[in-house]
Amino acid sequence: MIKTWPLAALTALFVASFSSLAGADNEAVSFKKDLVPILKTRCAVCHLTGQEAGMMALHPRAAYSNLVNIESVEVAGMKRVSPYQPEASYLMHKLLGSHLDVGGTGTQMPFGSQPLSSGEIASFKKWISEGAAEN
Repeated sequence: MIKTWPLAALTALFVASFSSLAGADNEAVSFKKDLVPILKTRCAVCHLTGQEAGMMALHPRAAYSNLVNIESVEVAGMKRVSPYQPEASYLMHKLLGSHLDVGGTGTQMPFGSQPLSSGEIASFKKWISEGAAEN
């Protein structure tokens, strides 16, 4: 007689592992935990005081208040971050390099550096899609 419990145990382990991986994709993006480190190392170097191009400070204490529901300096009628609307958020266009297509100016961000990774950009997009919470 062949025991089936090891197969059942392996199946349960597989399902549990898959569920936890799927759960990771479904977790909300945290502005403070996931995005502030990116802003600090890749953006605040140039956007430190708010007097630089774009007129916004992106250091950890100022980033949120300079991004969410703030009108873009470059494109009239477009917010830097429009909660729930990544396609209507100028930040996404600057990160993707599609800013000229919406009437923006300048170059893709971060300036003078490699673009953010696809995973980093996906995190910003997901955060905006989720409502751009200050979490």
